[in-house]
Amino acid sequence: MNEQVKKLADEASKLSPNERAELIEGILETFNPIDPSIDALWLAEAQDRVQAYQRGEIAAVDMDEVLEKHRLRLAAK
Repeated sequence: MNEQVKKLADEASKLSPNERAELIEGILETFNPIDPSIDALWLAEAQDRVQAYQRGEIAAVDMDEVLEKHRLRLAAK
């Protein structure tokens, strides 16, 4: 890590967790800029899923179940 990066990391460590998260998001956006049309599609998908859940068309899955399923799948590789 060069000196400039070390200095920036030191300054970032003084920020609140929320501020650090915002900083990270801002940096990540420089690698892969946000496409508003994709964000709109994801928002619509999320809203559709919530509405389907509220209508009883889909069931919620416990997060621990999901994580265990993926742990088992990764362990099998």
